[in-house]
Amino acid sequence: MTFGAPVMAATAEPQPSLKELTAEVERLYTEIETLTEDYNGARVRLKEAQRSADLAKKTLATSETELETRRRTASLLAQNSYMTGGFGSAFALLSADDPDSYLDQASTTYALQMQQGEEVAQVAKAMEAAERARTSAKARQKEVKDLLSGLDEQRDKIRKLVKKSESNLYSKVAGSVTRGSAARRLAFPIIGDGKAAEAARWALTQQLRPYVWGADGPTSFDCSGLVMAAYQTVGISLPHYTGSQWSSGTHIAREDMRPGDLVFFYNDLHHVGIYIGGGYMVHAPRTGDVVRIASLANRPFAGAVRIAD
Repeated sequence: MTFGAPVMAATAEPQPSLKELTAEVERLYTEIETLTEDYNGARVRLKEAQRSADLAKKTLATSETELETRRRTASLLAQNSYMTGGFGSAFALLSADDPDSYLDQASTTYALQMQQGEEVAQVAKAMEAAERARTSAKARQKEVKDLLSGLDEQRDKIRKLVKKSESNLYSKVAGSVTRGSAARRLAFPIIGDGKAAEAARWALTQQLRPYVWGADGPTSFDCSGLVMAAYQTVGISLPHYTGSQWSSGTHIAREDMRPGDLVFFYNDLHHVGIYIGGGYMVHAPRTGDVVRIASLANRPFAGAVRIAD
């Protein structure tokens, strides 16, 4: 009898299948997309709150100026009434050449004084309302800023989960995609079922087609020609020019890229590829090369554009 032998073999934790990993990444993409729309909505509400605060601040400043003017006028009228009031007004009435004219003037002065007093009260009320509006707008600004901060934290967490899931999903092909190596056709899992994902899948079928300047298929492509041809297959027309393709969709953060998004390089945007996930793209590199999968790492990334969902 041999001592020390294990009773039963240890079982390794089962690894998720390619299908399960793909489903998990797709779920995370949907979650971050929903969160991004919540974030965009909160930013709109923040702008509205800021506009309300600015308007309330301007209204308050106007009301303060108007109140000061009203107070000054009312004060002058009160001084005039005081100077001509009391016994002085009686003597003035007795010594006046035209008593009726004097009474008219006194009546008018009193009416103006009362009117100015009422206007001062109204402006004071307007100032109170403006101050309340400003306080309310400030409170809304703080509330929305807190919301944005919370959404930022959530989005960062999901981005990390997406990166982790993608690294597992694409680990099998990562070793085959090395810069400068001989090109070969590679299978690559594309996440999504929208037009952008369909365009990316089609572009992958063009692997090993030669790069030809100015070509857009069917047997050869340049970089923007491949992009144009890929999106034509899903019914979307794009110009055969990187500069125009750059302005043909919505600009997105690098962290939020999804398969089918266009990725641009260099300050003058002279090169474009189609993102396929996991930090990889399919592109037509240069004369003498072929359509192939490549990593985005260590390239002069200029930005990303979403053409379709």
